[in-house]
Amino acid sequence: MTRTTGPAVAQTWLAEHEQELSVVRRHLHANPELGRQEYATTAYVAEHLERAGLVPKVLGGGTGLVCDVGSGDGPTVVLRADIDALPLPDEKDVPYRSTVPGVSHACGHDVHTTVLLGTGLALNEVADRLPGRVRLLFQPAEEVMPGGALDVISEGWLADASVIFGLHCDPALEVGRVGLKQGAITAAADAVDVRLTGPGGHTSRPHNTVDMVQALATVATGLPAALSRLVDPRAGLALVWGHIGAGVAHNAIPREGLLRGTLRVLDKAAWQDAPELVRRVVDGLVLPYGARAEVSYVRGVPPVVNDPSATSLLTAAVKMALGQGAAVPTVQSLGGEDFAWYLDHTPGAMARLGVKPPGSERPVDLHQGQFDVDEAAMGAGVRVLVTAAVAALTAT
Repeated sequence: MTRTTGPAVAQTWLAEHEQELSVVRRHLHANPELGRQEYATTAYVAEHLERAGLVPKVLGGGTGLVCDVGSGDGPTVVLRADIDALPLPDEKDVPYRSTVPGVSHACGHDVHTTVLLGTGLALNEVADRLPGRVRLLFQPAEEVMPGGALDVISEGWLADASVIFGLHCDPALEVGRVGLKQGAITAAADAVDVRLTGPGGHTSRPHNTVDMVQALATVATGLPAALSRLVDPRAGLALVWGHIGAGVAHNAIPREGLLRGTLRVLDKAAWQDAPELVRRVVDGLVLPYGARAEVSYVRGVPPVVNDPSATSLLTAAVKMALGQGAAVPTVQSLGGEDFAWYLDHTPGAMARLGVKPPGSERPVDLHQGQFDVDEAAMGAGVRVLVTAAVAALTAT
């Protein structure tokens, strides 16, 4: 098999099966499952693979699966998709709207899963001609911390990998375009909880107790502000709260308050120093109030840092599969992705798959209940991943 057969393999399969991609994606979209609960999703994907004569293996946690296509003596190329959904309601009025209250594929993982399934089925048509193997990795629990990538790594599925590729939906890019970048393409993302406790008391006498709400507000505003002055601005560190809560009565000072948020940072060195810095600043902020502070800092993911050689190969594959103008530059975002953990073990690259309908001026962003895609993006994704896999297998 030569490099030029990648687009041909994809085109041959899509000519007969492209409409099936929509059926698969809409089934997944209507039946989303949260991280480490993706039992039905895992079974659904496994059934399609087994029907094609492949032998998928479910991961040790019971959700997610891997499946090798081809058995040649050459390299192992890993292609990854994430399969979990978000705890967000689906607000679209479409026939394939989520049937699970409060859960939806608002980040496009249903698209990722469908693209990888189509890629695997297309490659299976020429499995006996592949000079190596392509490992399909349907990863669970990308949206939780710690994510499912760590489970995959601990089970040894990257031990023999020569390179790994992934695609992620980008609603800012039109269908038919793919965003690529060497080096860091995402940010580190960690979960931060700050719990303050005190004796409580009457709101008429805050001086006799710990004014919990005032202390909590001081941390809520003071910690992000302090971090912006204590960390090099070029590191792009940002702490944003998603929850703040304390008390139930208007005239009672509560005994406890809670802040929950995410810390995101572009620079890996600043990411490594962040936990100790956060704890030190919180202790200083609450000291005047006498509150007791407990910081829970959960490592999420480091930045995704694309390998230069893998990015070059993926860029060439995009151009070969979709045309010279399809490969476009993209910028580093503050979003987090546990694909980053794979790149600590194996060279690879993640690209952004355009899913915006042509002519759409204000696409709905990821992690919103109205998020949807132009389903033509799935055929484009299959073309790119098939071409990239074949190119990587035949690279010298």
